Amino acid sequence: MNKLISRLAALALACLGTAQAASGLVDLRSPLSPAATMDRLDGIVRQRGLTVFARIDHAAGAAQVGQTLRPTELLIFGNPKGGTPFMQCAQSVGLDLPLKALVWQDAAGQVWLSYDDPLAIAKRHGVPDCEAAQALSKALAGLAAAAVAP
Repeated sequence: MNKLISRLAALALACLGTAQAASGLVDLRSPLSPAATMDRLDGIVRQRGLTVFARIDHAAGAAQVGQTLRPTELLIFGNPKGGTPFMQCAQSVGLDLPLKALVWQDAAGQVWLSYDDPLAIAKRHGVPDCEAAQALSKALAGLAAAAVAP
């Protein structure tokens, strides 16, 4: 029973993030460090059989040019089984694929995991009823929630 309560609490914490409806940007609070959040997301993505195409450390890039940036890391990932049906709804969706998630730390030290909701991407490309977008939205929300669970 305690395990169930713990998992429900984790889900509730993940849901405390903000969804910016107009832009489709979803922000979830993470109780973990930036590195731990990204490592967990990377691991979950790989466990679920998705391909990680790139992991980009923007803060390291800033350091290379003598500038500073709080921890900011981008994971680019996907799978043709999900992406192809989405692009079949509108090929222009390929501009937004593969999927991306950003882990970053704000000025107050709070860590966030952010991503574009595939439903908003579908709407932007003129295919709001694309079933593939609905499936990807649900899958991405699950990946993100698992990554930020305490």
